[in-house]
Amino acid sequence: MIKLDDGREVLNMCANNYLGLASHPAVVEAARESLERWGFGTASVRFICGTQSLHRELEERITAFLGTEDTILYPSCFDANGGLYETLLTADDAVISDSLNHASIIDGVRLCKARRYRYYNNDLSDLETKLQEAEASGARRKLITTDGVFSMDGVIAQLDGIHELADKYG
Repeated sequence: MIKLDDGREVLNMCANNYLGLASHPAVVEAARESLERWGFGTASVRFICGTQSLHRELEERITAFLGTEDTILYPSCFDANGGLYETLLTADDAVISDSLNHASIIDGVRLCKARRYRYYNNDLSDLETKLQEAEASGARRKLITTDGVFSMDGVIAQLDGIHELADKYG
């Protein structure tokens, strides 16, 4: 919650603190303890300054929680999206991206070698057309990428319809 000039408290949906946990006493105390133990950051991302035991410990805990083979932490969503598509897709693949995706998704898609298609925001008919085009081009794999909630206007993606089309076009 943030306090407005007129005294009202409102939920700030323009930030990454939707749940208000940034000021939760347990989170503040954990941050204080971490600051005492580890200091104020590593001066850069781990890919430059190295991986600390804290990074691996958190990755191992997330891996155990999710039941996955491994986990990698990125310092930001921009970095995660910047590295995701390039690792998943080759020049034989296609990525079909919503036209109003977050800039980090758009940049990540631009960095990969896959054939790129953009469909009109939340337009399932246009998405299907792009999937058909990707299929006709002989794409080995087709990946649909979308925001769940579009950050600029709060529109919610039609995930049920996107899922149906993903199943239909493999």
